Amino acid sequence: MVAATDLEIASQPDVWARGLTMADEVRAALAAPGERMLVLGCGTSWFVAQSLAELRESAGLGETDAVCASEFVPRRRYDRVVAVTRSGTSTEVLDALRRLPAGPHRVAFTAVDGEPVDGLADTRVLLDFADERSVVQTRFPTTVLAAARAAFGLLGDGLVGDGVAALAADLPADPASVDHLVFLGTGWTVGLAHEAALKVREAAQAWSESYPAMDYRHGPVAVAGERSLVWTFGDVPASLDDTVRAAGARVHRDGLDPLAQLVLAQRFAVALAAHRGLDPDHPRLLTRSVVLPA
Repeated sequence: MVAATDLEIASQPDVWARGLTMADEVRAALAAPGERMLVLGCGTSWFVAQSLAELRESAGLGETDAVCASEFVPRRRYDRVVAVTRSGTSTEVLDALRRLPAGPHRVAFTAVDGEPVDGLADTRVLLDFADERSVVQTRFPTTVLAAARAAFGLLGDGLVGDGVAALAADLPADPASVDHLVFLGTGWTVGLAHEAALKVREAAQAWSESYPAMDYRHGPVAVAGERSLVWTFGDVPASLDDTVRAAGARVHRDGLDPLAQLVLAQRFAVALAAHRGLDPDHPRLLTRSVVLPA
C-alpha cells in the first residue's frame, strides 16, 4: 500500500500549477506595498512564514517579520498580520490572532474551510486542493510559497517542470549510508532548509540540522563526518562544499528550483523512514494539528 505521504509528495507539480492560478488573490492578500507585515505560524508553517517574510522584503514590498506563533507578544505595530495554518485549528496561532490589538488587517492561509481561524481573519486564502491526509506537511506549504512567489513576481517558468524532475531523480545517497543530515539555505531558502530538517525528524526520527549556509562554518561543521550528508538549497556558495568534504561528509547540490529541491528532500526523508522501518503516515508523538487544552 502506498503511503499517503508519498502520494502527496508526488502530487506537488500538479497542485503547484493550480496554486499559481491564484496569484492575483494571493497578491491582494500578501503584497500590500508599504505596509508593515507580520507572518505567524507553528512548525512547518513557521518556516513558511520565514520564507514569506524574506520573499516579500526582497520584492521591495515593505518590512516583514516572521514570528513563531507561540512566542508572539503584541509589542510592535503592524498594518497586516498573516497567519499560516493548514488546519485552521492550531491553538497557538489562534491565540496569537486573539491577542492582536485592533487595527491590523488579518489574513489567514489555510487548507480547511469552516475552522476557527475563519472567524479571526478579515481575509482568508483557502487552498483546500493542497490539503493533506498526512500529519507531515508536504504540498500545502510548498503551494503557499509557490503562489506567493508568483504573486511577488519572483517565480520563473521552470517550477512545475523542476518539480517533475525532482520526483524522477535518483536520491543523492543511499539512506542506509546516512546517519546525519544537514540542510543549508540562504535568503528565503533558509526557511526551506529548516523545513527539510523537520521533515527528516518527523518522518524518520533521524538526526538532522539546518542553518543559514554561511553560518555552518561557525561551529556546526564540527560534528560532520563520513555518514553526514550536507544538502544545499538555492544560491549557497559553492566554496562551502570544500569545507563539507574536508570534514569527511558528502554534499548535495543541484540546479533545480528550491521548492523542487525540497521535494527531493521530502522523498529522502520518506526513504529514510522506510529504511528504519517507520511509517511516515503515522509519525511518533505527532498529530495533524496541535490543539491544546483550554
